[in-house]
Amino acid sequence: MERVLEPEVMDTWEEAIDYDAMDFTEVNTAFAKEAVALCSQAQCLVLDAGTGTGRIPVLIGQMRPQWQLIAIDLAQNMLKIAAQHIQQARLYEQISLALVDAKQLPYADGMFDLVISNSLIHHLPDPLPFFQEIKRVTKPNGGLLIRDLLRPADEMTMNALVDTIGYEYAPRQQKLFRDSLHAALTLDEVNKLVTSVGWFGVRVYQSSDRHWTMERSCNVSI
Repeated sequence: MERVLEPEVMDTWEEAIDYDAMDFTEVNTAFAKEAVALCSQAQCLVLDAGTGTGRIPVLIGQMRPQWQLIAIDLAQNMLKIAAQHIQQARLYEQISLALVDAKQLPYADGMFDLVISNSLIHHLPDPLPFFQEIKRVTKPNGGLLIRDLLRPADEMTMNALVDTIGYEYAPRQQKLFRDSLHAALTLDEVNKLVTSVGWFGVRVYQSSDRHWTMERSCNVSI
C-alpha cells in the first residue's frame, strides 16, 4: 500500500484535545519503561522529539527524578496541554518544553545521552532530515528509542486495525488513526533510513501489530 501523507503539524485546539483524550496510557507507560531501561546512568539528559501533549516525559520524569528532559514539538496547542500535564505532575523543574522543528534542532552536537520519539515520523513528508538531526545531537555512544506506526500491507489490514480501537473513540479520532497508519513507514523504509545516516548498534524491529521500534542502549561500544 502506497504511503499517503497527512499534515505534518496537528495544531488546532480540537486536534490537540482529541489526541490527548485518546487513552494511550498502556503504550505510553511501556514506552517510558523501555526508555529508562536503555540508560542505566544516574544522570541523563533526554530529548523527546515530537512530545505531543507531554505524557511520556512526565512518566519518565516520575520514574527517574534525577534525569533532565527537553520535550519539543512543532504544535503550539499540543505544548499548551503538555505544560498543563507537567504542572499537574510538579515536574516543571525537570522537564523543559520548546517549540522546535525536529528536522532543524537548535542543540549542540552530541548533547543528549538519550533521544526518544514516539509517533512523530509518520507526520514527516521526508523523515531523512530528522534521522540526520537526531544522530547529530545524540552522544556517539548515546541511547535511542524511536517508535512509530507501521504502514499496513493493504487496505483490508488497515481497516481491521482501525476496527480494533473500538467504538469508544469518536469518528474524528478513528479517522486520525486511519490517516496515521496510511502515512506511516514500512520496516524496509526505516532500515534504509538507518543505513543512509550511518547509525551503528541500532536494532529495528516490528514491536506490535501496528508499530515498529528502533533502539540502542546508552554507552554502546564504539
